[in-house]
Amino acid sequence: MPNFQRGLRHRASQALTLAGGKGINVARALKAFGVPVVATGLAGGRTGTRIVEELTHESILNDFVRIEGESRTSTAVVDPMTGSHTEINEWGPHVEPEELQILLEKLLYLSADAEWVVFAGTLPRGVGDSFYAEAVKELSRRGVQSVLDSEGTALRLGVEAEPFLVTPNQHEAESLVGQEFSDEEDFLMALETIAEMGSRNVVISHEGGCYALLKEERKPYRFRANTTRIEPVSPVGSGDVLLAGFLAARRGGRSLEEALCQAVGAATASTLETGAGRFDSEQAAEFSRQVEITELQPVTAP
Repeated sequence: MPNFQRGLRHRASQALTLAGGKGINVARALKAFGVPVVATGLAGGRTGTRIVEELTHESILNDFVRIEGESRTSTAVVDPMTGSHTEINEWGPHVEPEELQILLEKLLYLSADAEWVVFAGTLPRGVGDSFYAEAVKELSRRGVQSVLDSEGTALRLGVEAEPFLVTPNQHEAESLVGQEFSDEEDFLMALETIAEMGSRNVVISHEGGCYALLKEERKPYRFRANTTRIEPVSPVGSGDVLLAGFLAARRGGRSLEEALCQAVGAATASTLETGAGRFDSEQAAEFSRQVEITELQPVTAP
């Protein structure tokens, strides 16, 4: 909606309906990278049916647990004139214990041949804050690596369960470590703190790139990945694309530096699209070549 203003009647110049949610955004981006992926979760009511139909139409494999409650609809209003975006998120459905148990059983079944299981998004009502943590621990016992992208208490408990990778954005990371970041040293201290809490690898995204603490053969490496700032159409879902780009590159045998370049490049390209989890592959490749990777030294305590 160009020139969007509160209190006025508007007519949208463009509309797009997509199956969404952070996990679905990651799955959509992974598929675009050619990575085999299955989207799962909880789907209820007519909206849940539409989510499954939309994913099937996009040829994204999915296996959802049907629940009694109605899946939520979220709306993003993008103003291309000002570059602003406004999100309106409904409350999600209340999930019953037996529905959650079915989801856990499905996760264990689907993860049998998986390289990674990505847990993404806020938890719905009726689900305890420890859900991600308990799932990460169970998958770890079965030899499956977990990736976590959430916020609040669910993120903190999940990090303590020692996942393979956590990918908070700057705001989520600030809440997790209990301080705002004003310079590079703050980001580096946050990487170390989150790693000490339990996560083996940490990527903190921010406008223009990310900071990362990544381990290879048990040796930790710290990186700053920056790219040229562009005027975004919509930044919604760019962090999900960043995560997908990193996993896809690592699965393809690319180095840590190359994986970060692909991640940041794809995330940047996604901000030029309306619709989360989408990006132009040629733009992503071009932006990837513009990413500057700097290996950093750990911050020493005074």
